[in-house]
Amino acid sequence: MNHPSHDDGLFEHCPWLFAGQASDRQRAAQEQRQKRLFAGPGEVRLGEDCFVAETAAVYPDVLHLGDRSYIAAQAYVTGEIRTGADCTVNPFTVVRGTVTLGDGVRVGAHTSLLGFNHGSAPDLPVHRQPVTSRGITVGDDVWIGSHVVVVDGVTIGDHCVIGAGAVVTKDLPAWSVAAGNPARRIRDRREPRGARRPARPEALAEELRAFADTARTQATDLLDRSWRPDTGRYADRPGTAPTVRAHCDAVEIADLLLGDVPPHLTAPEHVERLRALQDPATGLVPEYGAPAPLPGPAGPPDGDCAYHVLCVGYALDLLGGSFAHPVHAVRTTTADRLVRHLGELPWTDRAWHAGAWVDSWATAAHWNLRAGGEAAAPGALEALFGWLHTHADPWTGMWGSPTRESGRLQMVNGYYRLTRGSFAQFGLPVPYPERVIDTVLDHARDPRHFTPGRENACNVLDVIHPLWLCARQTTHRGEEARAWAASQLSAALGRWHPGRGFGFGPTSDGTGPGREPGLQGTEMWLAIVWLLADLVGLADVLGYRPRGIHRPEPARPAARRA
Repeated sequence: MNHPSHDDGLFEHCPWLFAGQASDRQRAAQEQRQKRLFAGPGEVRLGEDCFVAETAAVYPDVLHLGDRSYIAAQAYVTGEIRTGADCTVNPFTVVRGTVTLGDGVRVGAHTSLLGFNHGSAPDLPVHRQPVTSRGITVGDDVWIGSHVVVVDGVTIGDHCVIGAGAVVTKDLPAWSVAAGNPARRIRDRREPRGARRPARPEALAEELRAFADTARTQATDLLDRSWRPDTGRYADRPGTAPTVRAHCDAVEIADLLLGDVPPHLTAPEHVERLRALQDPATGLVPEYGAPAPLPGPAGPPDGDCAYHVLCVGYALDLLGGSFAHPVHAVRTTTADRLVRHLGELPWTDRAWHAGAWVDSWATAAHWNLRAGGEAAAPGALEALFGWLHTHADPWTGMWGSPTRESGRLQMVNGYYRLTRGSFAQFGLPVPYPERVIDTVLDHARDPRHFTPGRENACNVLDVIHPLWLCARQTTHRGEEARAWAASQLSAALGRWHPGRGFGFGPTSDGTGPGREPGLQGTEMWLAIVWLLADLVGLADVLGYRPRGIHRPEPARPAARRA
């Protein structure tokens, strides 16, 4: 190997200067260096404007460098190495085994990427142990600091930053800032500087206690502002039309904060009004003034009446009543028709709508069973759970796919609705809980939905409920889930409007209740606060526990289904 002159040493150690400052002689020397690599036994492909230091020990089986990538002085490179564009292997770095780097990966000096391993069985000396290689994969836009060790089998996601001296032994999700030995995720790189940190447990407990006392004191005021004496109905908030859901939200809020019914009617009057809304022919509940709904091909149609199966049913349950009629639209569903309809739901691009339909169908089946009859035609309920188990994605734990427009929003929100009405309501374990947690935590870092000022009740609920539900089956990434819950809890308590409750929050399409405080936002955030607090072990401080739509216990334990 030819050794560089003293002047050439600048580029050996600072190769990023080569393209702009090298002389013709130095460029010719680099061309010869690269020709020797091409002439060697390995498969070599170098992109435009690459640089390989003379003093680097580069003996690859495969070496593919993307455009503008370099290997600096004294690096040691062997095995199968592939990089994207704009990658740097800095001085004294070791890259061995099977290693794949995305675009824009910076590898600090004295770092080791070891994409191979030796066996350690006791029957052979170490030098005779077989060598294995699962490989290392690093995503795009990653900075790996100096003196870092990354071991075989690790995947580092896009946009990660690995602190100096870290030893990376496990996969890191995208946007992680990680450090330590073994490396652990410290935070999300997208968190704004100065973002609010979770309060200490004792301080958070005091915050929760004060919030609950305030909410109970103001509960009657926020119910009064939504009561319409002229119509004898509830509206979500002043200036809006009365809705069926608003009446049900009022019942849930009164139960949570007052331990009683909304004071504007007696319990029998509430029950009578809600029962009278049900269409006897279909068992469905239309919106005020709307015609009797026509059932869909296998149960409730899209629209308000699908959610009314949930909210009216649970409001009646809290009041000590029940539907006057079975939900015939579900009771007559055969297993074949149900399975066919499940396959036709818009899982690919509208997973929330698909999950919401499953929630409504399964909840109607629950009410039919509660009434002492059949949930649906013989075998239909079993067919539902069979289809769900066989169609859950083992990589995400979910049904549906991410979309370019909203990322994982549809599939995560659909997962909450689907599992709420099926697995959670019937007391059954969900499939692939670890993968669900991975998917949900990754979604919770999406800045389109989870940066200050963008969170709404639906999106936060649809993350915390799956985390809470899966924590009943696994401890996987429990510390991260609890940290997320604590940070959201601190933020949620600050959203209370004195005497008016919670606002739902902003939505990307401008639909929904919006930021103004009302019954829907209050009902949802009260349940969210309980779930968040329960995940961090502080729910008892609140002095309330959801008993309606968001109840933590199964509404119908699986053992009672027979």
